[in-house]
Amino acid sequence: MKIVKNDLFDYKMRYIWQLEDGFKFSLDSLLLAEYVKLSNNKKILDMCTGNAPIPLVISLKTNSEIVGFEIQEDIANLAKMSVQENKLESQIRIINDDINNIGNYYQEEYFDIITCNPPYFKKNSSLINISDYKSIARHEVKIDLENIFKLSYKYLKSNGTLYMVHRPERLDEIIILANKYKINVKEIALIVTNKTMIPSLVLVKCVKLSNLGIKFRKIIDVSKCSTYQHIFE
Repeated sequence: MKIVKNDLFDYKMRYIWQLEDGFKFSLDSLLLAEYVKLSNNKKILDMCTGNAPIPLVISLKTNSEIVGFEIQEDIANLAKMSVQENKLESQIRIINDDINNIGNYYQEEYFDIITCNPPYFKKNSSLINISDYKSIARHEVKIDLENIFKLSYKYLKSNGTLYMVHRPERLDEIIILANKYKINVKEIALIVTNKTMIPSLVLVKCVKLSNLGIKFRKIIDVSKCSTYQHIFE
């Protein structure tokens, strides 16, 4: 497939390599990257990094070490090209491997922050796309929600934070699994994208070994936004 270099939406001086007729970054990733609260000198893991839009955006706001895991070799290669294109090799590391093998690279409780834009659909919940790229990105073929929480508990420091974007209809599972693995949901932001005002996305902040109690942010209608930068400030 042909690959192309695109601007990373309206982020100045950020470019991303993508398949011209295939896998591309989405609004979900940009919103998640904007949702993360950042400071310097942290260690950040991006699960299911794809072609690395989340690390690329996050790198604009922090000098922290960022690691992206991507299981699909072709997509991971695009991520590596994007890191090189933006001259971020000293800050962002892309690992082409199954996130379940993270123990081969990092010790437990290594990361301060984990971000994840995971597959939204259960493995057998709908017709799986014949394209491997899309099926792995959209369906829980290689990783599911429970495994995300299990790994997050293992590799986050105490009071470390997991940020996730997902579908609102799976929010009950997210809360149940967060409680099970002691990474309690602390904040929820609902996103609407059209006139129906029915949320189509949910952003969730979870904190390892935190007390119970959830704060809801005001609903954000992104259809009225010309930019996503600073949208949660």
